[in-house]
Amino acid sequence: MSAPKSDWLLKPLKQRLFRSPSDTLLTLLLGALLLYGLFVTLNWAIFGAVWSTEDVAACREAKGACWSVIDARHRLILFGLYPYELHWRSTLACAAIIATVVFSCLPFFWTAKRLTSLWILGFGTYYALMEGSLIGLQQVTTDQWGGLSLTLFLFSSVVLIGMPMGLGLALARRSKLPVISRGVSVLIDFIRSLPLLTTLFTAAVVVPILLPSWLQGDKIWRVILAFSLFFACYQAEVFRGGFQAVPKGQMEAGRALGLRPWQILSLVLLPQVFRHALPGTINMVVMTFKETAIVIIIGLFDVLASANAAFGTGEWAPYYMEVYAFVGLIYWTFIFSLGQYGAYLERRMAVVSH
Repeated sequence: MSAPKSDWLLKPLKQRLFRSPSDTLLTLLLGALLLYGLFVTLNWAIFGAVWSTEDVAACREAKGACWSVIDARHRLILFGLYPYELHWRSTLACAAIIATVVFSCLPFFWTAKRLTSLWILGFGTYYALMEGSLIGLQQVTTDQWGGLSLTLFLFSSVVLIGMPMGLGLALARRSKLPVISRGVSVLIDFIRSLPLLTTLFTAAVVVPILLPSWLQGDKIWRVILAFSLFFACYQAEVFRGGFQAVPKGQMEAGRALGLRPWQILSLVLLPQVFRHALPGTINMVVMTFKETAIVIIIGLFDVLASANAAFGTGEWAPYYMEVYAFVGLIYWTFIFSLGQYGAYLERRMAVVSH
């Protein structure tokens, strides 16, 4: 007769947490501390918090968080320097980027034609809405872009440009021509030896000094290209590990079947490389989303810079923790979603491989 279902759940917990008197005591102490911490956090964040008033005096008398700063300054946090009366355009542009990323995760769009068309449409919609003049609206220059929509645009652009660039660098590093393979190796090692801030600072500040004005372009595009190169060099190493995980016999089997080199690459090697490189790729994507906050140092008004401005006035200065908690929730939402999607892809590819 099989044991009750509850025993299958409780027995491992008893063995791990209550195996001996000392383990039981430690479990009870840590449980009490966790409950106390949870109570203090809930009391500060919810029960004793002020939510919707814009009166600073009410926040001073409150025993918990002053979420009024979010109610009063959320537009600045989410939209940055973008003109107030045009926030609807930034909202739609942000929605276009999010929709593009979400649709890209659906298996229906996992063909080169559909995926390319989707990203061209998504980025074209974003740029047309944010810039405006292309569709007959009021023009807003890139130095006024900011907030969450700018953060999402930077992240999406870096991954979109950097991913194929990284694959190209990985393939070039495997070239049989010494000039190409060694040259790419030097480039990858050089970029990876530099901090990201140095790379972005060079693109934002040093390049305009060295190049004539007609070659400089907008700062935001220089930063995106530099960030993409940095991402690509690290991603190339991830792909290189994926190539090394594929047995050499796979290529020999492809040649024995009469496949051409590009067919062996696209049909035999790359599917296995992507599967082996998936954990490292998801990690790189998550790190890239977090590292977009660095652009605050070179003068781009991303969501973190907007958050700093939100409590920059005297009346809201004491409530910076609430602002950072709100921004942290935004980052956590996107990073958690990316991580869960990465876990889904790993399960899906594991099923396919078996």
